[in-house]
Amino acid sequence: MVNLMDKIKIWIDKIKVFLSEAKVELRKVTWPTPKQTFASTSIVIVVVAIVSVFLGIVDFGLTKLIKLLLG
Repeated sequence: MVNLMDKIKIWIDKIKVFLSEAKVELRKVTWPTPKQTFASTSIVIVVVAIVSVFLGIVDFGLTKLIKLLLG
């Protein structure tokens, strides 16, 4: 039977292996430049604003329609 200290050592070894593999994988990542990050963020903000306005208009219209139908 494995005692508590051996279990802890096994877990620590697993954590070390995981962290070293994660470090290797992160070195393979192609990170975006600040300009690319800004452009992507700007696009997301604009799309979110457009969808928000659209949903607000639809909500307003449906609210008016339901009030009209229900009196």
